[in-house]
Amino acid sequence: MVEAEKKITFPDVDNIYLAAERLRGVIAHTPLQENLNLSDKYGATIFLKREDLQVVRSYKIRGAYNKMASLPAESLAKGVVCASAGNHAQGLAYACRKMAVKGIIFMPTTTPNQKVKQVKLFGKEFVEVVLIGDTYDDAYHAAMEYVDTHESIFVHPFDDLQVMEGQGTVGLEIFKDSNFKIDYLLMAIGGGGLASGVSTVFRQLSPRTKLIGVEPLGSPSMKVSIDAGHIIALDEIDKFVDGAAVKRPGNTTFEICRQNLDQVILIPEGKVCTTILQLYNEDAIVAEPAGALTIAALDFLKDEIRGKNVVCLISGGNNDITRTEEIKERSLLYEGLKHYFIIRFPQRAGAMREFLDGVLGETDDITLFEYSKKTNRERGPALVGIELKNKADFEPLRKRMQDAKIQFEYLNDKPDLFEFLI
Repeated sequence: MVEAEKKITFPDVDNIYLAAERLRGVIAHTPLQENLNLSDKYGATIFLKREDLQVVRSYKIRGAYNKMASLPAESLAKGVVCASAGNHAQGLAYACRKMAVKGIIFMPTTTPNQKVKQVKLFGKEFVEVVLIGDTYDDAYHAAMEYVDTHESIFVHPFDDLQVMEGQGTVGLEIFKDSNFKIDYLLMAIGGGGLASGVSTVFRQLSPRTKLIGVEPLGSPSMKVSIDAGHIIALDEIDKFVDGAAVKRPGNTTFEICRQNLDQVILIPEGKVCTTILQLYNEDAIVAEPAGALTIAALDFLKDEIRGKNVVCLISGGNNDITRTEEIKERSLLYEGLKHYFIIRFPQRAGAMREFLDGVLGETDDITLFEYSKKTNRERGPALVGIELKNKADFEPLRKRMQDAKIQFEYLNDKPDLFEFLI
């Protein structure tokens, strides 16, 4: 779907300074930290802007609070509304509590209880959560109906001038805290509010810094739109990187990112998962999928950033622990360490033992085995998952299966069948 461009107003650096004043004492001035592990790995000086340490564990409080603080008292008296299943809801809830403003937050009924509880925790008695519909779109339409009937103010998660200017205060902090020339600045893109605000600051205060936007491969709405030269709404997206999974960029954010960003790169979701695990294991950093995007992007820029000063913005740390197994699984699949097969074993005693002794490698591990004898046929199918120690062990495993004349079907490269069975 293609939409026509409209005349828009861009964020203003002076207003971003005003936003920083409004936010003083409300948010945390998060640290800009050099990361020695990443610096050694890439032969560059890598700094992390730690918005995962923000009061609501993401930058979203900045935009929500600045928008609300920009409104006249009579508008605030009618309350504010948002639709969100994630960080924007938590940011708005906290802003409502700080300003003693009534907030109605619409969330899909599929939202995990942990996220609903966090919103209520941050908003206390000032926030009402309405669970409605199965998708974000359902919640959004319900929110807009409420706004129309109650004359409340809708606080958009990204395509709003004051929201973008609030997010731009992240850029001011990075610029103020850096006593060095920033060669590269990497920031995640969902709808584009963060990238719009931060890039506005850097295009004026540090125009030689290369500004890189980072999107998930499964939801590349900004890159697709920029490449096409106009806004494109995607029909389907991978929602795994939930903080950056947006079908359509905003009208204003699209124009700003198109003009300000030097590049938008796409990162596979599996690579994001590997990065989440590495950040936790190596640096004790709990990053949500969107928060890990910029770190994951370093591998795709490793040749050009060598010897440079690079800032990666970790946008949030609201990672649900119940997703850990899925994160591990996606990482192993991406790294080529987890493989699934349908194997048709001869239905006789000893067939499994022959497979274990003659085909499976010494360090190969069976992590899934589903089989039941249902018929008297000569062969019976089993669903088998095998985890390898090294990616290079896969082809030898396949060859041993072929040499042993084992009938099998490889599932990893059959997405429809894979998603149905695994």
